[in-house]
Formats: sequence, structure tokens, C-alpha cells
Amino acid sequence: MPERIYIDGGWTASASPETIEVVNPATEQVIDTVPAGAKSDVDIAVAAARRAFDGWAATPVEKRCGYVAAIAAGLSERSEEIARTITADVGTPAKIAELVQAALPVTVARSFSDGAAMAAALADTEVGNSLVVREPVGVVGAITPWNYPLHQIVAKVAPALVAGCTVVLKPSEVAPLSAYLFAEIVHDAGLPAGVFNLVSGTGPVVGEAIAEHPDVDMVSFTGSGRAGSRVSAVAAATVKRVALELGGKSPNVILPDADLAAAVKAGLGNAYLNGGQTCTALTRMLVHRGRRDEAVELLTAGLARFTVGDPAEPATRIGPLVSAAQRDRVRGYIEKGLAEGATLVAGGSLPPEGFDTGFYVRPTVFADVTPDMTIAREEIFGPVLSVLTYDTEDEAVAIANDTSYGLAAAVWSADTAHATAVARRIRAGQVEVNGGVFNPLAPFGGYKQSGNGRELGSFGLEEFCEVKAIQR
Repeated sequence: MPERIYIDGGWTASASPETIEVVNPATEQVIDTVPAGAKSDVDIAVAAARRAFDGWAATPVEKRCGYVAAIAAGLSERSEEIARTITADVGTPAKIAELVQAALPVTVARSFSDGAAMAAALADTEVGNSLVVREPVGVVGAITPWNYPLHQIVAKVAPALVAGCTVVLKPSEVAPLSAYLFAEIVHDAGLPAGVFNLVSGTGPVVGEAIAEHPDVDMVSFTGSGRAGSRVSAVAAATVKRVALELGGKSPNVILPDADLAAAVKAGLGNAYLNGGQTCTALTRMLVHRGRRDEAVELLTAGLARFTVGDPAEPATRIGPLVSAAQRDRVRGYIEKGLAEGATLVAGGSLPPEGFDTGFYVRPTVFADVTPDMTIAREEIFGPVLSVLTYDTEDEAVAIANDTSYGLAAAVWSADTAHATAVARRIRAGQVEVNGGVFNPLAPFGGYKQSGNGRELGSFGLEEFCEVKAIQR
């Protein structure tokens, strides 16, 4: 399918003769190829976005929202195809692909399609003798990851378009196919030429060309901390705005009075969502020392629900990891946990029985993990859950905050007010209390090395605006 790149309102050949193979992680078979991309492709795409910027920025907000509404409708109409594509591309189990990978982008796009609400969010305000106006930041380079490939595209592109920015997108080369479906939907929505552009390729070539380009005014990046640091360094030469959504090592603090069965069940589901390939995964479960054995028993029993299998099968809860490299990385962390003295409750580094083909990892639980162990400190990005114990609430909070990350967390208690008070003490961008559900209108982003800036809702819209004060 994707043999070209999308620039200036149409499909065109890449300047690079090289291609990237797209591999189905369940079968290890090549299912498609995409252009490897070249720096000159980025130059042409950025030039198109720059030409389109003035006209798009001058388009009324309500009309820009109308285009986003059309994109949302296109995403909804093609949701089954999108889900199937992401299952084949990423390995996400079919049911999760349908409920999350395909449905969430529709919700997010629709949240930015209300013309009246967006106009109000971007409206001028009076501060003393100043008129404060919000203007689009300019040409945005969006660099997106493979784990939630379409959601991360929509979370960047939709608010950027509403703010009046034009966009050059580089999707992950590991799972690029849904980005091509998105480009088709954008084309069908009739956006003016150059407002949205797609250049596939690798980070060192296409990603860096976007980050360093003098005519790109902002880079919005989601991915690993290492790659995010590199994007920041490259972008610094032109002092452009950089928004980063990076990794996490999120704590799940279960206080002594909590409903332990409910907390463990929800925590296990969160940690293993998308095979653990989720930046907000609650991979550190903190339980009171007196309830350690009960928690381990509940986890052992709960693992029976997490069927490993073909991601295309409806009963599958855990499919393969996205690539051989990711599988090997996760297995390496499991071996490290064993070497450092953690207790293996279930799983391990051997392939699941019957899965010699495909990038599968056993759903794994470690107990007796200490805060200094590698598996408690580094993001694993696989189905690996660590159980840590504490004696006092202050110790639990200290362990929760003893990380270089700060993306997400959870707190469980029979007293919601008490849980909320503990949540305030945790240094993370979003904290669930007693299983509070994800809110696509709330700000999403992290503290510390989990990045900077916020996505989603009015907070995400603000990221793509410059603020000007006109004194009168």
C-alpha cells in the first residue's frame, strides 16, 4: 500500500530509493514496505507547509474545526480497517485494537471539532491595558511512536490544525501503516494543499531533518527518553519549541485500607495493556508489607485471564511485542531481575509454550523487588510487573517518587479523600484514584524525564499557540 509519501496535497515518490520493511510481529512475515525517506523529502514537505501556513492560519477557527470533524468522521468510518491494520502492524490484540487503538483517536479528534468551544479557547482576552491574543506557533514537526501509532498522531495533528498550524508528520518506521490510513482520511477531508504532510523514514534521517530544520517552528515528539534527548539537542540549534512525551515507570500505590482484590485486578490489566507497551503502564505495584502474600496470590490467580495468543483472535489478551528487538530487550530485563534477586512469581524469559514464531514474551510478575533494582528503575515496555513493599505511607510516597520519571501513577484507598491527598504528593502528570478512568479532555504529560508540555484538551491546544500581548 504505502509506496509513496504525502506532500502538498498529493502522493509523491520519495527521493530515497530505499524502503523499510513492515513486519507482522505475530508471524514475523513482511506485510508491507514504506519509503525510507530522505532529508530532501523533509525540505520539500516543510516548504509546502510553510507556503500553506498563512492561508491556513487566516482560516476561521470554526472552519478549521470543520475539517477536523471530517477527519473524525473518516476515522470512525474506517475504524474496523484501522483496528485490523494496527493488530497486524503492532500486534495489539483485536479487541484492544478496536476499543483503544481505533476508537480513542475518534474521541480525541471529535474533542477538537467543536468550533464554538475551540474559538472560545483561542479567543482574545483583556489583561489590564493589554489585549492578549493567541496565534499559531507555525510549522509543526510531529514525530510519533509505534505503540499507539494513530492515537499519538491525532493527539498532535488535531490540535495543531485547530490552532492554525501546518504539520509535517514522521510516523514510527516500526509501525507506520495506520499513518498512511490517516493521510488518506486527511486527503478525503479536503484539507488545503500543504497543511498536512507525511514523510516516512527513520529517526536519524527524517526525524533529525525535521528537528533541525530552520523553517520548523515547533517539534512535538513522543518516544523514548534517549530519542527525546536527541530531538531536544538537535532542535536547540534553531531555538524552536520542543514538546516531549517520553517514558514512565509508574507506581501503583495500594494503601493498607484499599480493596486489594479490586486494586490488583485493575493494576494487572493496566500493566499488561498492549502487552505492557504503554508509557503510562503501572509497572510498580506498591503494597503494604503485611499484605504482600495476599497481593501475590491475587496476582497469580489474575494471570489466568491474560491469554497469550494470536492477536487476531478475540480471546487473546496478550499478543506479541512489536519487534524482535523489543522482545529481546524485555527478556533481557527479566534475566536482570532474576540476577538481582527478585522473586519470580510467574512468567520468565523463555518463550511462551507453543510460540516459537512471533515476538512473544510470557506475562511476568516479580515480587520482593527493591527500589534499587534495575527492573524497578528502568522502563521495560513489556508485560513485566514488579511488586514492592512498604511499611508506612510516607515510605510508599517516597518509593513512588524515587524515579527519574513522572508520567503517571495510581492510588487506592477506601477513603477517596485520603487517596486524593496522597495523589497530590506524587510527582506525576496524571494520577488515577481508585481506578479513575482516562479523560481525553484532561492534560496529558509528565514531570522530570517523562518530558515537558501537555497534550489533549485545551491544554494540548495551548501547546501549539504563541501568546502575544498588545498594549493599548
